[in-house]
Amino acid sequence: DNFLAAGNDPDNPETVIRYFAGYEMAGAIGAMLRAAELKMAVMVDGFIMSACMLAASRLYPDVLRYAIFGHCGNEWGHKALLHFLHAKPLLNLKLRLGEGTGAICAYPIVDSAVRMINELNNFQNAQITKYF
Repeated sequence: DNFLAAGNDPDNPETVIRYFAGYEMAGAIGAMLRAAELKMAVMVDGFIMSACMLAASRLYPDVLRYAIFGHCGNEWGHKALLHFLHAKPLLNLKLRLGEGTGAICAYPIVDSAVRMINELNNFQNAQITKYF
């Protein structure tokens, strides 16, 4: 209520970030944007980091192309935020722990997928000419 009463524009992401985010959130938003600039994947874990990804996506919509949502937390707000972002989290373990626990659980899945893409042999390279 004070935000709007002070004449702030709720459609301006920089104003919203300046008003609502702490230093840690502003830093995370910047890191997400830099990662996207470098074409790096970003593991998004939990409600706060999902909120940061929302803010980052308002500054640079393509940042969502680099987002991997690790899990859906057990809070209704996190579920609503993921739905709003059209995010499909890898896991739904009903976690409420924080401290990156969802990312720790989701990371081996991402690592395995990358290894399969990069290291899995194909029939031609393995010199398999016939299979049953």
